[in-house]
Amino acid sequence: MSKMIFINLPVTDLPTSVAFYLSLGFTNNQNFTDETAACMVWSDAINVMLLTHPKWQTFTNRPIPPSNSSEVMLALSFDSREAVDQFKDAAMENGGTLDINPPQDLGFMYNRNIADPDGHVWEAFWMDPASIPGN
Repeated sequence: MSKMIFINLPVTDLPTSVAFYLSLGFTNNQNFTDETAACMVWSDAINVMLLTHPKWQTFTNRPIPPSNSSEVMLALSFDSREAVDQFKDAAMENGGTLDINPPQDLGFMYNRNIADPDGHVWEAFWMDPASIPGN
């Protein structure tokens, strides 16, 4: 079995979160989805588990951070600057918050940061390794 990552995120409104992630290009794996959780697939190796607060609390006793905090920033790579912009536009049009951190354009790397409806931070970035200074 290849190595995979399952990112678990507590959400306040599961249907709203599923719709948000679908709008960003994730797909839903029905095998791991019910009224308490939804598995959203980004790639063969990257999955995001959206968990209602009661479901989340079956995994940990740690408190759910407030939506205005940043417990982690998750970064996804894209094939182009345009794809980064499409991702951030879809997020903004579907309940996300745009540019929670300042946009960054270093020439060889470009990123935009969004927050989902529950405040989880996602960095969309494009990088051209051939253009990195010093290479």
